[in-house]
Amino acid sequence: MRFLRGTNAAALALVFGLLQPLGVFAADKKLSLTGSSTVAPLALEIAKRFEQNNAGVRIDVQTGGSGRGLADARSGVADLGLVSRALKAEESDLQSFTIALDGIAIILHETNPVRVLSKEQIIAIYTGQIQNWKAVGGKDQPITVVNKAEGRSTLELFAQFFGLKNSQIKAQVVIGDNQQGIKTVAGNPGSIGYVSIGAAEFEIDNGVPIQMLPMNGVKPSTASVRDGSFPLSRPLNLVRKGPLTGLARQFVDYAQNPLVHDLVKEQYFVPVQR
Repeated sequence: MRFLRGTNAAALALVFGLLQPLGVFAADKKLSLTGSSTVAPLALEIAKRFEQNNAGVRIDVQTGGSGRGLADARSGVADLGLVSRALKAEESDLQSFTIALDGIAIILHETNPVRVLSKEQIIAIYTGQIQNWKAVGGKDQPITVVNKAEGRSTLELFAQFFGLKNSQIKAQVVIGDNQQGIKTVAGNPGSIGYVSIGAAEFEIDNGVPIQMLPMNGVKPSTASVRDGSFPLSRPLNLVRKGPLTGLARQFVDYAQNPLVHDLVKEQYFVPVQR
């Protein structure tokens, strides 16, 4: 087992305690995770490190949206669901375990001169009342509305924040994961979308031509999510139906351990302090 330099003895003991008992579950060395495309890349990196430290363990991570994560966790198709929002009251049959925090930002093409949109303007754009950027101080150019597909928690949170029903949204393009949304907006100067702040921040840092708009006067960033000032943020969760035991418990404990905070930060998410 590989330890990080400078880690104190207490932390090492905790990690050793998390990883050592796997021999007890020799017949239980496979774990399946499905769901949110926002959570999946982080879960995959944590899974890789977990596998490296535990010979013979295999963790399979698949996407498909938070809706799939909830359904698969409920049915037992997956050991753990990946869900990028808090559980609702009617989902109390599931347990959630937060492994990071994230925010959702409105994105435009980098060349779009619009730098601020009010909540009312965003609602008008997404409901088809405003269809040209000229109406909000931009170029005389049609607006291409990019929306998330049904079953995506990003859509649920966006709609809830802006007081919209999905049936009210008039979209020209419907996308699945964050990367598809970013690629769509980066390739269409007249488009507007919304994606994970972490994903957008990473792509902007790597030269992708998009911009994130402030919300309620707050700049979208991992820093503003961390300090709680950004108004549209969410927990990134692992969910489970029934008792958390065996390998599933060990993986959840590991995913919430401070020794994977470097992986959380590398994905441009915010670690959860415990």
